[in-house]
Amino acid sequence: MTGGGTGIGGAVVRRFVAEGASVVATGRRAEPLEAVAEETGAVTVRGDVADEAHVRQAVGTTVERFGGLDIVVNNAGIAWGNWQQTLDANLTGAKVVCSEALPHLVERRGSIVNVASVSGYLASAGSPAYSVSKAGLIMLTRSLALNYGPRGVRVNAVCPGWVRTPMGDTSMDEVAEQQGVDRERAYELTTRFVPLCRAGDPDEIASACLFLASREASFVTGASLVVDGGAMVVDITTAPFEI
Repeated sequence: MTGGGTGIGGAVVRRFVAEGASVVATGRRAEPLEAVAEETGAVTVRGDVADEAHVRQAVGTTVERFGGLDIVVNNAGIAWGNWQQTLDANLTGAKVVCSEALPHLVERRGSIVNVASVSGYLASAGSPAYSVSKAGLIMLTRSLALNYGPRGVRVNAVCPGWVRTPMGDTSMDEVAEQQGVDRERAYELTTRFVPLCRAGDPDEIASACLFLASREASFVTGASLVVDGGAMVVDITTAPFEI
C-alpha cells in the first residue's frame, strides 16, 4: 500500500486490515505512517515510491514478513508540483512499484489496484501535469492488465472525484479564499452540479479498492472504476440551467 498515511491511503489500510489482510504501508512522512501503524498494526516502510531502492525494501519487507505478496494498492501521489515531480510521484512511482511487485504477484495470482482520478479523463485547468499523470496511470493499468492477465494477475484502477482528504481540503481552502467563504461552503460550491451533491468520503474509495482487489472481482481486469458521485455524467454546458 503506497501513500498509506492519510486520506484515501489511510482509509484503505484500515479497511483491508479490518477484512483480515496483513498490510505494509509506505509513505514519505513518518508521523502519519506511525499513527496508522499504531491504529491498525500495519507494518510501515518510509520512503518515496519513485526511489527504486525504497520500493525494493518495501516489497522485500512484505515478502519476508508475510511469505508473499497478494495485493498492491498504488495510492501515492501529489496534486500540485512541477511537471517532473508530478509525473514521478503519480505515474513513474506506480510503474516502479508494479515492476518490483509483479514477479511476486504472478506467483500468487495477485491483484493491483491503482488509485487514479476522474482527472485522467477530464482536463484540469489548474494542473495539466496532474491530469496527464492520471491519464497515464489509467493506461498503465490497461497495459499491465493485457500483459499480465495470461499470467493470472488482475490490474484495475479506481478513479475518484472530489474526496474529503487533506489534499481535497487544501484545494477547498484555496476556493474558500477566492470566494470569501469557509471550507464547507467551498465543498458545496464545488460539488453543486454533482448528482449526489457532495464530495466523497475516503472510506467509500477504500470500499471500491477492496472490491477490485478481492475475489468478488475475479473476472474484472483492465477496468477503471469511476467513484465520483456521478460527476462525470454531467454536461457542464447545461449544468448552470439546473440551478
